[in-house]
Amino acid sequence: MAFVLDHSVHIDAPAQTVWDVLTDFAAYAEWNPFCLSCEATLAPGAPIDMTVKLIAGREVRQREWIHTVNPGTGFGYSMKPYPAGALRSLRTHTITPQGDGSCRYDSHFEIDGWLRPVVTSIMGPALRSGFAAMTAAVKDRAEQRM
Repeated sequence: MAFVLDHSVHIDAPAQTVWDVLTDFAAYAEWNPFCLSCEATLAPGAPIDMTVKLIAGREVRQREWIHTVNPGTGFGYSMKPYPAGALRSLRTHTITPQGDGSCRYDSHFEIDGWLRPVVTSIMGPALRSGFAAMTAAVKDRAEQRM
């Protein structure tokens, strides 16, 4: 069974503003408490390079790969799967306009494979708090732009 983290938040800002926040990778250090830096072109098949804060505040560099891009409404990426089904991940950002100038932001992360129990026992708490903090920070950053 996969380790899944889903967070949703209503944002009092247009979907385009949230998209702009999520795709302004150079500014992540200004507002994102979990993903401290990010570089990507958002081209399917291209890398997304990140520095994330994990165990005991330790910063970890990682490279994942963009697989979907829906301009203005979301994008997703995954790590390169480990051999023999040992570990794989999925991360998506989805923005849904609400028709009143606001939107809903959905953050989804999952990790699975036979190494999942080891990884989540070590990093599970940091992943839980990190993705929750990032979701709240997306809301704050987008609403501050209004």
